[in-house]
Amino acid sequence: MDPVTTTTNPLLGVLIFALGGLAGAVFYMPFKQVKNWAWESYWLVYALFGLLIVPLALALATSPNLFAVLKAAPRNEVVYGYFCGAAWGVGGLTWGLMIRFLGVGLGLALGCGICSAAGTIIPPILAGKIGSLVGTPAANASLLGVIVSLAGIVMVGMAGMSKEKEMPEEAKKKAVAEYSFKKGILAACFSGLMSSAMNFGLQGGPTLQKLAETTAPVTTPTWSGMPILVVVLLGGLTVNALWCLFLNFKNKTLGDYAKSDAPLLGNLVFAGLAGLIWCSQFICLKTGEPAMGDSKYIGFALLLASAIMFSSVLGLFLGEWKGTSSRTKTLLAIGLVLLLSSAVIGGYSGKLSQKPAPVAAKS
Repeated sequence: MDPVTTTTNPLLGVLIFALGGLAGAVFYMPFKQVKNWAWESYWLVYALFGLLIVPLALALATSPNLFAVLKAAPRNEVVYGYFCGAAWGVGGLTWGLMIRFLGVGLGLALGCGICSAAGTIIPPILAGKIGSLVGTPAANASLLGVIVSLAGIVMVGMAGMSKEKEMPEEAKKKAVAEYSFKKGILAACFSGLMSSAMNFGLQGGPTLQKLAETTAPVTTPTWSGMPILVVVLLGGLTVNALWCLFLNFKNKTLGDYAKSDAPLLGNLVFAGLAGLIWCSQFICLKTGEPAMGDSKYIGFALLLASAIMFSSVLGLFLGEWKGTSSRTKTLLAIGLVLLLSSAVIGGYSGKLSQKPAPVAAKS
């Protein structure tokens, strides 16, 4: 039997991607419970949990052949994945510069748009599968889903820009005190492209995934992406940990981890929980891909679209859009509808990519 027919389930795949997007939208919330620690201190704990402890523990639990796979994998594939993770780490650390120069609305629209487009389209091209992006009904639907998700990201960004313009002048200057379109564009291009390297690495480990499914004791297709996830996140951990430790020394905040006026256990739990939730989005990405068949490469776009959609909806519930004009709310509503539509189109493309089950020969 064709293995694709036993694993593809586009609706399930889209739901898993959406769940990952939800994790990406809310992962920062536990940070609000961290007390009397500098950013670099709780970010280091978050990175250790989210980029090392959680993915490694899950990989050991779901991929019994993890170390055998890593040992047998081509060195160039492992090194590529590691450095893609490191590039993502650099992109994530410069994300703040983009927001600093452009503001949240325009900054997120440009940064997420570049990250989504590059992270979705470039990996198939690097893999020599550029022809898979267009031509067939499934490929055309997948590309349409990516375009619609980008349009949704732009509309939400426009809503954010409109919201910023409606703010009082004093609040506006406080929000984007160092506004610089030129610097912001450069930061957005750099940060967006570097952040998209996460998906370059996750899609750049096909041999690891094949080895996971064929090396005894075998890993099921659903969890076969765990070995490459461990490698990529290790690269991200390296950059984040080194930067946080540098800031610990520079800002003399190494003592945070033994502060008498800080709830040590509570801070460790909440910062670690943020790491667990953050990591969940990429666990969902890799476990949802097998359900999408040949359209799995759009998972990254759907993940980012879902994260932006859920974060915008969360902002509505928290009253962040209260008092904005009908124009701003209309832009936001259009953006949310487009983001939701991209998920529907993505699911449909997955359905189109399903291969029919072979007809059994009559005896």
